[in-house]
Amino acid sequence: MKIAVFDDYRVGVVEGDQIYDVSAAFPNASGAWPPIFMTQAIADWANVRAQVEQVRSQAKPIALSSVKLLPPNPCPVQLIAAPANYRKHIAEMGAMSVTKKGRSAREQGFFMKATSSLTGPARGIELPRGSTRRFDHESELAAIIGKTARNVRREDALDYVFGYSCLIDATMRIVKDVAEEERVMRKSFDTFTPLGPWIVTADEVGDPQGLSNQLFVNGECRQDANTRDMIVGVAELIELISSVMTLYPGDVIATGTPEGIGPIKPGDKVTIRIERVGEMTVDVRETDTVPPFLFEAAQA
Repeated sequence: MKIAVFDDYRVGVVEGDQIYDVSAAFPNASGAWPPIFMTQAIADWANVRAQVEQVRSQAKPIALSSVKLLPPNPCPVQLIAAPANYRKHIAEMGAMSVTKKGRSAREQGFFMKATSSLTGPARGIELPRGSTRRFDHESELAAIIGKTARNVRREDALDYVFGYSCLIDATMRIVKDVAEEERVMRKSFDTFTPLGPWIVTADEVGDPQGLSNQLFVNGECRQDANTRDMIVGVAELIELISSVMTLYPGDVIATGTPEGIGPIKPGDKVTIRIERVGEMTVDVRETDTVPPFLFEAAQA
């Protein structure tokens, strides 16, 4: 099942190029703060799924192209990310890397991104107006947790996955010896985590370690890899993270990016495509206003 959030926080089931409004199965669906309706639904999915299927059977199709897609879980409790999880990506970073040479997600662990950085295709990525820094795209498979997980062994870990989504991890790069902000800060600008275009339930994806992962900028293929090349696979990531902290239903894990990262600028169209998960295109623009703290390449 493909589950999307659209327009004014309606919930829909996507089938082909159509979406069916099943919001009646999500009585708390709204943009009221905090918009935790998807997190609640995922936590009770055994019961909610039957209601969704019943509402879907009576719903009329809506053209998918006519709706505005939002992040499919607008307000997870936690947004967690794996650094340095593809060896060729580690190699390409060079002086821009903040990971010690030879270390991967297995040694480095994980980091957090602000959940407020989540966005969907309708809004896209907004770069801070006036900044002279380099901002990059990173194409990632996202795993969405389905039930509370603590100290989960990797052989059982995929049983805790609700579904998968496409995720772009937009990043402000460091300027070596000039501007070397913490990774969390550089990746947590509002809109720096496009998620979508929907969540595909895990039963429709199967093994997450054999999926083509591609990203295009203005039609040019920049990243083209396979999730089998991850150093730490989805199951091991869940084992690692849950050994440290409790994972909750709806939590999003960004599983790391392959080689081919590169700069994006206002006016670009960025498309991520992950096999059996989906395809999402987002526009890149500048923020409406110049931030009071201006991020400049020469800033110490």
